[in-house]
Amino acid sequence: MDDVRSTIPAPRPAEGPAPEPIRWFGTSWVERGAGYWARRVLVALGALAAAAAGAVLLRLAVSGVTMSEAGGFVNLLLTGGIAICSCLAAVRTWKVLTEGRDALTGWMAEDRSLGAVWIIGGVGALGAYFVRSLVEAPGEGVRRAAHERAVAAHLRRRDARAGRPGGKPGRKRR
Repeated sequence: MDDVRSTIPAPRPAEGPAPEPIRWFGTSWVERGAGYWARRVLVALGALAAAAAGAVLLRLAVSGVTMSEAGGFVNLLLTGGIAICSCLAAVRTWKVLTEGRDALTGWMAEDRSLGAVWIIGGVGALGAYFVRSLVEAPGEGVRRAAHERAVAAHLRRRDARAGRPGGKPGRKRR
């Protein structure tokens, strides 16, 4: 579960670091300002519609192989391959949205070599995007944590320049 503190917007000093924008949200995610909730609903519906369209497209592809009478084993392999690719893409997308792209290690970080897996598993990735958009703007938690760290570092530097090490006003170290 998300920490309660993650729902409270971080204070941003006027001269402090600017938050990174999120696709379709800009920087409205910082204070969950104007249009944030409408965008959340539209992004969730868009991801769901795209996942449904992708599922129909995959169903047509599987139907084409079935009509070719290639055999039950080939149909089983095709269906299993699509299911595995969708699960892998969903897990990868969920990890990127909740922990950031830096959290990808090993085989998940290999974008080019596993490109076909991510394309075939696009329905799973869109499903993960849809589910995550029900909780927050996709990627918001990662960006919020990075922004809060940047603001805290900025405040520490500002306090150190003002002669208040450790962020405690009126107390200087000797």
